[in-house]
Amino acid sequence: MGLILRLLVSAVAVLIAAYIIPGVSVDSFVTALIVAVVLGLLNAIVKPILVILTIPITILTLGLFYLVINVLMVYLTDALIGGFAVNGFISALLFSILVAIVTWAIDAIV
Repeated sequence: MGLILRLLVSAVAVLIAAYIIPGVSVDSFVTALIVAVVLGLLNAIVKPILVILTIPITILTLGLFYLVINVLMVYLTDALIGGFAVNGFISALLFSILVAIVTWAIDAIV
């Protein structure tokens, strides 16, 4: 039950972020749900590998390169999902930050 609730919360966060950020578009709630699943899988599988491979760059930039890794995950999700589009680095950065904040806030409430 907890996994389904987290996916629904993430899908709502994706919809909220797509509504607020001008460079991000999501076709429907089903697309937002698929984006939440794919983004969760990428964050669980691909992101740790990228974090380990980029430790020297992350240390050099005092952790700011971690934001670039988040943007790469959003771009990869954009490439995999048809009804989801992100235009520009800043839009992807704001999307990743806003989804994280909204997911955290809704999880804290629920």
